[in-house]
Amino acid sequence: MSRIVIPGELPTLNEYIRKERGNKFAAAKLKHGWTNYCATYCKIAQNRSQTGIWTNEQMDLNLHWFTKNKKKDKDNIRFAIKFIQDGMMQAGLIPNDSWQQIGDYHDTFSVDKHNPRVEIELKAHDQKERKL
Repeated sequence: MSRIVIPGELPTLNEYIRKERGNKFAAAKLKHGWTNYCATYCKIAQNRSQTGIWTNEQMDLNLHWFTKNKKKDKDNIRFAIKFIQDGMMQAGLIPNDSWQQIGDYHDTFSVDKHNPRVEIELKAHDQKERKL
């Protein structure tokens, strides 16, 4: 199983919608910036890996979302998967985020007020595991 850790809280769907309604360029800027942020941490994970992260196998994503508190709805938090998957593509971990590369999602939510983050475990859909 391969693992990526993205520190901090990513934008929620509500935050993105507010930007989009205010100015379409602001929403595009937000998406671009957060995609780059996620891509950076995908590259860090790949560089730390001794075996590499595969790119052609279908993968399940186990996402553990750690937030500062319980003020945001889980579905709003989970919206950030868009930035994560686009960051994975930008970092070269996957060729695209279609059904061919992305299998199932499994989400877990916890509170860590001192260290909000997203921990992503990538597991080959055919149950073969590789260490990161």
